[in-house]
Amino acid sequence: MPTMKQRLLALAVSAGFGLAALAGSAAGEDLMQIYREALRNDPAIAAAKAQWEASQEKLPQARAGLLPSASLSASANVNNYDLTIKSEPRQELNRNFGFAGATVSAAQPLYRQQNIIAYDQAKAFVSQSDYALSVAEQDLIIRVAVAYFDVLLAQFNIELNDIQKAAVSEQLAQAKRNFEVGVATITDTNEAQAKYDSIVAQEITTRNEYDNRVTALRAIIGRYPKDLKKVGGGFQPQIPQPNSLDYWVDMAMKENLNVRIAQYNFDIAALEVDRAKAANYPTVDLVASYNGQGSNGSVSADYNSYSRFGQIGVQLAVPIYTGGFNSSKIREAVALQERSRQDLEGARRAALFQAQTGFSGVNSAAASVKAFEQAVVSAEVALQSNKLGQEVGVRTNLDVLNVQQNVFSTRRDLADAYFKYLIGVLRLKASVGTLNEQDVEDINRQLRG
Repeated sequence: MPTMKQRLLALAVSAGFGLAALAGSAAGEDLMQIYREALRNDPAIAAAKAQWEASQEKLPQARAGLLPSASLSASANVNNYDLTIKSEPRQELNRNFGFAGATVSAAQPLYRQQNIIAYDQAKAFVSQSDYALSVAEQDLIIRVAVAYFDVLLAQFNIELNDIQKAAVSEQLAQAKRNFEVGVATITDTNEAQAKYDSIVAQEITTRNEYDNRVTALRAIIGRYPKDLKKVGGGFQPQIPQPNSLDYWVDMAMKENLNVRIAQYNFDIAALEVDRAKAANYPTVDLVASYNGQGSNGSVSADYNSYSRFGQIGVQLAVPIYTGGFNSSKIREAVALQERSRQDLEGARRAALFQAQTGFSGVNSAAASVKAFEQAVVSAEVALQSNKLGQEVGVRTNLDVLNVQQNVFSTRRDLADAYFKYLIGVLRLKASVGTLNEQDVEDINRQLRG
């Protein structure tokens, strides 16, 4: 079996190369597999796709207002007529006869400004729905990546806690031996015991955190994940390209998907104002109808009859007074247009903020990774120096325990910095509307079983 010192060294090296040593021997599920399963099973993306499909129907519905319409109505009746005249001479009349008729009517709008504007709105709405679905897809990528790396980080914390507990246990055993032979005080033993008890308590928290992270991922893919692949060795964070904040801000203001959606909302609201005003315009329709009816008698006759009647013409309707309804609808539409204008400005400011924080976040995370990699190496050197100092009597057991704690804290910070970098890259790309499945694949290539 490897010694404790060898295990510590192996973990230090693994931390410097993206936590690769935490991977098991068997190949696990990778990020791409989890993402594709989320595409099939995540309720939020399924709802977004259903909403997109429903949105596509807005166009044919609006187009119907520009196309001809036709209807057929028909009726058939059996009639009984019974007449009694109470006079001299008394007269009675009783007749049974049937009546049937059918009417076919059709109309073709010639001028209906409201319907024309509604068709333009529908086209904008359908285009907007494409961006809404893309937002849901980008959101899924980020949710899957966050959940995936949260599980990896929780696994890392458990592994780190186990090795830390073993290391402190070794220090505790050594302190007890030294106390028994009289070369150390009971204080060293008590300090090591306290540190050990603290780690045991922390172990409960880390395992509970792992269970919560796994459950969060299960909520997305609909099942508990298997072993997940880790970030492989040789991974080196890169700064954004181009490394210019102005570039990313300009891109976000133009290409951010939420900005595009808000712009469509404003355009649709502007058309709604025009549509409300068009309610005061006259309408012109081409109308036609054809009626046929027949009977085998009537109240006054007992012979069969049949008639046909057809007409075609132009129908004009001019709204004169609607009780103030149209005026109210115009005021409402204008107010809603102003709201959408403010929503658009809010979306632009949010996009600017996302681009700024995303850009600085990626640069900061990349720098943090390099800094913590060096910090891990330095902490390991300090630990070995303190252990050597303890052996020659210039360092106490508490000194070693404190430096050892710093080693594990630094490794944990390094792992967190790796995952913050990866998520930051995704968020930055989402802020400029370019995040897609290829970005998931790019990260996935950094993973190993």
